[in-house]
Amino acid sequence: MADIAIIGAGPAGLMAAEVLAEAGLAVTVYDRMPSAGRKFLMAGRGGLNLTHSEPMDRFLPRYGSAAGRLEPLIEGFTPQTLIAWAEGLGQPTFVGSSGRVFPKALKASPLLRAWLARLQGLGVQLRPRHDWTGWDVEGRLRFKTPEGESTALPDATVLALGGASWPKLGSNGAWTNLLEGQGVRVNPLKPANAGFEVAWSHILRDRFAGEPLKGVAVTFGRTRVRGEAMVTRHGLEGGAIYALSAALRDAIGKDGSARLWIDLRPEASAAQLEARIALAPADQSLANRLRKSVHLTPLETNLLREAHGKDLPSDPAALASAIKGAPLTLTGVRPIERAISTAGGVAFEALDDGLMLTQKPGVFVAGEMLDWEAPTGGYLLQASFATGAAAADGLLRRLGVQPKSA
Repeated sequence: MADIAIIGAGPAGLMAAEVLAEAGLAVTVYDRMPSAGRKFLMAGRGGLNLTHSEPMDRFLPRYGSAAGRLEPLIEGFTPQTLIAWAEGLGQPTFVGSSGRVFPKALKASPLLRAWLARLQGLGVQLRPRHDWTGWDVEGRLRFKTPEGESTALPDATVLALGGASWPKLGSNGAWTNLLEGQGVRVNPLKPANAGFEVAWSHILRDRFAGEPLKGVAVTFGRTRVRGEAMVTRHGLEGGAIYALSAALRDAIGKDGSARLWIDLRPEASAAQLEARIALAPADQSLANRLRKSVHLTPLETNLLREAHGKDLPSDPAALASAIKGAPLTLTGVRPIERAISTAGGVAFEALDDGLMLTQKPGVFVAGEMLDWEAPTGGYLLQASFATGAAAADGLLRRLGVQPKSA
């Protein structure tokens, strides 16, 4: 029986472990944290958005430039496959109003417990507190443990160490130097689904940090996204911002800043807003006129002042135009340690079709270590699960072992 090492006990690594163990291989999963799935559990705090229900012709483009490379992998482990897998673990799912798919429990812990129990039943061994430090001169895997250094010499290895966001949960990006030292092409890791910095006035920063902008439309370039944003002490974050994260990050990297436009009332036209504002008594304060006529919150009114200047126009047409387009200058990207995910990683050109490193035969790569990114909405976990399954399939083909489904 072949002996397989998987390094990283997140969704990609555990899915690879399941596929390989079901095929009859001896699997050991190593992780530097005290327990498995730390970041997976963190994702579950927001409801555990497993995947998305939209058609594949809309789903795949969410992965941007990596869509072509991910397409066969996701078609091999589709959103429907992921839903059926979760329900097979006793975790029924539902589709939310936005099309996102969640377990009915709305958290990760029941799913992870059932998954780990299944893996244990398949004979998978979990080795926590094993921090991978590379290979020795004889090709053995090296680990730093509380008891000292240990080594392993498996028949094949799957690397699923994640990116570099939330390093306290396990993924610290230290593997980049290890792989580059082996001649593997690794594109620089960058924050994805990150917040952005705005030079707020002290009034907005101190009074409104932590408050949401609900139902807004955010535009950058030719892309317009409806959703929610959150004002922070440093700037902006939230789903609508994350959807534009890659383009905004790249623009800031190139030009030093990026101009974002926020439509505070996307459901109404400028003419409709103008008519409502014109009906408000002119003797009221501007804030009251905006609150009563178009229901602007104090945060939204102050955001208009941040965007257009402290003295807003009194003319209804000009006010309506300001509400429909509030420009904000983003001056930086929040640190990668605070990002939800990362871009960059092992270049697909460094891999064969089975996700094996061409510079390290017998070593496969899965999950966020690969150079892809996607917005939140279920796309991150879907690709992590799918690439874990794909790496396992590639490993089985190399060893000439038939997968369970064959």
